[in-house]
Amino acid sequence: MYNKAARIIKNSKRVIAFTGAGISVESGIPPFRGKNGLWNKYDPKSFDINYFHNNPRESWEIIRDIFYDLFGSVHPNAAHYALAQLEAHSMLSAVITQNVDHLHQDAGSQVVHEFHGSLKHLVCLACHEKYAISAIDLNILPPLCENCSGILKPDVIFFGEAIPEPARTHSFNETTRADCFLLIGTTGTVMPANMIPVQAKQNGATIIEINPHHSEYTRTITDIFIKENATAAMKALMDEIDK
Repeated sequence: MYNKAARIIKNSKRVIAFTGAGISVESGIPPFRGKNGLWNKYDPKSFDINYFHNNPRESWEIIRDIFYDLFGSVHPNAAHYALAQLEAHSMLSAVITQNVDHLHQDAGSQVVHEFHGSLKHLVCLACHEKYAISAIDLNILPPLCENCSGILKPDVIFFGEAIPEPARTHSFNETTRADCFLLIGTTGTVMPANMIPVQAKQNGATIIEINPHHSEYTRTITDIFIKENATAAMKALMDEIDK
């Protein structure tokens, strides 16, 4: 199984990694959905854009709790580093990620399409000025824009918002160019991101899936299913690739 997957990756002209929450779980970031998901502890309405507009302080208190207190101390794991290594050796062209944690870039990946945005920046809802999160004091909520005093929000997609450009276009463009998609830790339930691997398959890409459990893709589009956690699977896969 690992041998076959490694051979496909090495023989492919354009490999794309498509990652979900499962790749970051082993870095200490809980998933949003499922048994231990964040939605079991926090009300998802806090991440609805209309609720945010009407209740910015209340939303920000939860945002700070989850994204900046909980996520703030996490680091990339072996799976993130393995993808960066594949890119460095010209065996991976890009990462499309549904995650907003920036761990792919922290691990060294250079070409990352952040389909749902990034926590590393805040954007003003009034004038659209962007700020690095490191420059903002989150002890004062909601944080305000220095230019116009508008309310800042994380530059990530809330419920009710559109997928950002150019990440959306770049991501779907890869479905027509790649001949191999490596799916890691994604359930395939979140629209419209879940259509990216489907379109890649329809355009002839080989689908290699790494997941500890079956996903929406496993019995529909997956060609090779590696039933394992991301770090263990990527270590074993890299060992095969290095032979």
